[in-house]
Amino acid sequence: MLKIEKLVKAYGDKLVLHGIDLEIKPGEIYGFIGKNGAGKTTTIKCVMGLLDYDQGNIFINGMDTKKDPLACKQISAYIPDNPRLYEFLTGAEYINFVADIYGVSEEDRMDRTLRLAKVFDLTGDLGSKISSYSHGMKQKLAIIAALVHDPKLLILDEPFVGLDPTATHFLKELFQEMVANGAAIFFSTHVLEVAQNLCHKIAIIKDGKIVKEGVTKDVIQDSSLENIFLELMGYDH
Repeated sequence: MLKIEKLVKAYGDKLVLHGIDLEIKPGEIYGFIGKNGAGKTTTIKCVMGLLDYDQGNIFINGMDTKKDPLACKQISAYIPDNPRLYEFLTGAEYINFVADIYGVSEEDRMDRTLRLAKVFDLTGDLGSKISSYSHGMKQKLAIIAALVHDPKLLILDEPFVGLDPTATHFLKELFQEMVANGAAIFFSTHVLEVAQNLCHKIAIIKDGKIVKEGVTKDVIQDSSLENIFLELMGYDH
C-alpha cells in the first residue's frame, strides 16, 4: 500500500533523510519511532506531498505520488500532530467540507460521521464552532474528518498526543477494524508501549537513517521496545 524507496531530503546544505526504505502492506499497522528531529515528520510530509524530496520514489497502492498525486490522495488520509482546522466552521460543517472534497455520498458521510462522533463522544459538539473546541476535541474531529472517505492508507503523526485514555482506546480499536478490512496504517509515535502492543511492524529512525526495521516481535525478541530504542540511541540504561 505504501512503498518508499531510497528517499533523500535536504534542507539547504543539511541532509535530513539518508535513503529511507519502507514498505507497508494492506492489513498492516506500522509504527515509526525516533527522537525529535530524527526525520519522522519530514518522511511523512514527503509521502503526503507536503514536502518535495531530492531523490527516491514513493508509491501509494502502486501509484507514483509525484506522477499521480491526486489519485494517491484520493485513497489516503493524513492527520498531523497539531491539526489546523477552519475554526470559523462548526464541527459538522468541517466534516461535510472534507466529505465534499472526496465526493462522499450524503448517506455514507452521515453514517460514518454519526458512528465516529459517537465513538469519540463528540456528537453533542458537532454543532459548535471549532474555535470553542479543546485541543483534544480538535484532534478527535480531525480523526473523524480523515476517516469520512474510508481511506485505504491512513498516515498519522503522533496520533495519541492530546487524546484522553478513552479516545486512545477507541482509536486503537478503529485501527484494528481498518486493517481487518484491508487498509494500511502508518504512524509516528513516542509512546513505545502502544507501538509494541499495536504494531505489526516497526521502524526506528536515527539521524535520518533507519537503524532497525521489521516485524515487531522479531525486532524486540526477548527484550522490550523501550530497551531496544535506548540501546539504538546510544543510552546505557
